[in-house]
Amino acid sequence: MTPLRELLEASAALHRHLCPRQVLGVRMGLLAGELFGLALPQSDKRLLAIIETDGCVIDGIAAATHCTVGRRTMRIEDYGKVAATFVDIHAEQAVRIVPRPEARMLAGRYTPGARNRWNAQLLGYQLMPAEELFTVQTVRLKTPIEKLVSQPSRRAVCEICGEEIINQREVTRGGRVLCRACAGQTYYRPATPESDRSMPVSITPTGSLGVLMS
Repeated sequence: MTPLRELLEASAALHRHLCPRQVLGVRMGLLAGELFGLALPQSDKRLLAIIETDGCVIDGIAAATHCTVGRRTMRIEDYGKVAATFVDIHAEQAVRIVPRPEARMLAGRYTPGARNRWNAQLLGYQLMPAEELFTVQTVRLKTPIEKLVSQPSRRAVCEICGEEIINQREVTRGGRVLCRACAGQTYYRPATPESDRSMPVSITPTGSLGVLMS
């Protein structure tokens, strides 16, 4: 596996600085690789990461594993927790890794000369044994792995809004093929009744996006 220092540098390059949660993310990814016996960062798409928050930890996990949203090997389920479930797609096994609550205090034992708690955590998380830093739990996914991964080349068209649906994310309601939004699973709504329509978009002379108002 790539040495910890190189992975931390890669994470810092993504994030423009290095922070304790990035260190946690890198070490979570490395631990998953050890548990599954996988060489990381991966060059294929065997490892899937399901992360329970956004922010710094994601950059650490991405640097250590090469799991990314763009490669469809990373998913975000925002529970506001610095935790992640790693899935070996080939073996159909999953483990959930979460930092121990006492890890913040234990980090100080490994960095007695640290200037403050933040620096103690930044350095201590790099030095602590994994068993003191993390709790590991074997889990089963509620959604089958093949459904999570889906078929990237598959396309459908929603019978209500007419928009294209990719990656096998369509749903069926009453025999009709619908997108999740039209099936009632939307995360948005029109701001006003008047805005419940498509707005044509143009490119302004400066190259930025503009909306044509009629």
